[in-house]
Amino acid sequence: MTALFALATSLLWGLADFGGGLLTRRAPALTVVVASQSVAVVVLGAIVVATGGWHEAGAQLWYAVAAGAVGPVAMLSFYKALALGPMGVVSPLGSLGVAVPIGVGLMIGERPGLLQFAGIAVAVAGIVLAGGPELRGAAVQRQAIGLTLVAAFGFGAVMTLIAEASTTITGLFLALFVQRVTNVAVGGTALYASVKRGARALPEDGGMRVIWSSLPALAFVGLADVAANGTYSIAAQNGPVTVAAVLANLYPVVTVLAALVLLKERLRLVQATGAGLALVGTVLLAGG
Repeated sequence: MTALFALATSLLWGLADFGGGLLTRRAPALTVVVASQSVAVVVLGAIVVATGGWHEAGAQLWYAVAAGAVGPVAMLSFYKALALGPMGVVSPLGSLGVAVPIGVGLMIGERPGLLQFAGIAVAVAGIVLAGGPELRGAAVQRQAIGLTLVAAFGFGAVMTLIAEASTTITGLFLALFVQRVTNVAVGGTALYASVKRGARALPEDGGMRVIWSSLPALAFVGLADVAANGTYSIAAQNGPVTVAAVLANLYPVVTVLAALVLLKERLRLVQATGAGLALVGTVLLAGG
């Protein structure tokens, strides 16, 4: 069950990242984040009311609040690092946040078997290579590396926190709702501050019309991200966190393959090698 839900997480996160990347070509990244998460808030709010999730409120919800506060900071750091580039180095480094939940798992006493340790090493190497790291060309700015490491730590922290936010399905809906409300509050505050400094909240060409026309895509990105958090929480609670975290972090491979299939982007040799290693690591983890 752990492997199944963790792989579902990687699929959902990979598709959400792919969709979010396309949307940021049409609208400001912060607007995309706030709009997509706002859709998720509405849907999750309805689910919480329908399932009576409010009755699950407790001290564990503070984990969801923390995850909701860290998430936008990590995402904005990642977007800024991508802008500084080179993107081919920044993107795969962002997936190194997997070290956070793995470290937590080891600290609480998890001891993967030999095959699983091998699977972790092979899969993490595959994840990094699948992003197609550009080891030549433009120099990597120190600020870009620093922001990427902040983002990676944030992504890993969100995974760790949301896994602790609830132990029941109805409680998980409530935790995800609280997380998204916090996401929108933090992201909305950042968006307001950026507009006050002169940045644009809407696309230069088309304005609000572009946002409305992109609503289905925004809804998909927001809901896929929510679903990924949910499936990861279930995976982490039903098996070793070390295994769940690595399998869930295969999402860069999904993003690369989506670009290959849907955008007809060419897959470089290093990316193909990374995808292959990631699959080998998956088999070792699942078999261990």
